[in-house]
Amino acid sequence: MHPISPIGVVRGGREQVHEDGWGTVVSHVDLDPAVFEVSATSGLDAYSHVEVIFAFHLAKRTCTGTQHPRGNTDWPVSGILAQRAPNRPNHLGVTVCALAAVEGLTLTVHGLDALAGSPVFDVKPYLPEFAPRGEVRGPAYAAELMRGYF
Repeated sequence: MHPISPIGVVRGGREQVHEDGWGTVVSHVDLDPAVFEVSATSGLDAYSHVEVIFAFHLAKRTCTGTQHPRGNTDWPVSGILAQRAPNRPNHLGVTVCALAAVEGLTLTVHGLDALAGSPVFDVKPYLPEFAPRGEVRGPAYAAELMRGYF
């Protein structure tokens, strides 16, 4: 197996966890010049959105079973793999966010729900062709949980 190492870091945005309102957050993904040539971002500005894979670096615990989403007992106990909670075994997050600017190895993004200092493991252009085909469904409580998230 190939080891996975950070390729950059989140700068700006939020420094502390707050569950909602991520849509107004502006942050930067600073890619590591020891990993990339500046040309690595060439053409990325043609995309409106990117997917950012990052670590929930401040997550203090790990769940490998079930929990109430956000600890809210009004919502049903669900397995950690049926949630997007940060306390998953590898503490990995994946978010599609708006790409506002590309300046060398710095990406300015809107709506990235990662905290300042979060290690970034990959950035990919968002392609609608990779979006789900057909109807997308989820439990009713998830719509309530996400109502003010972005």
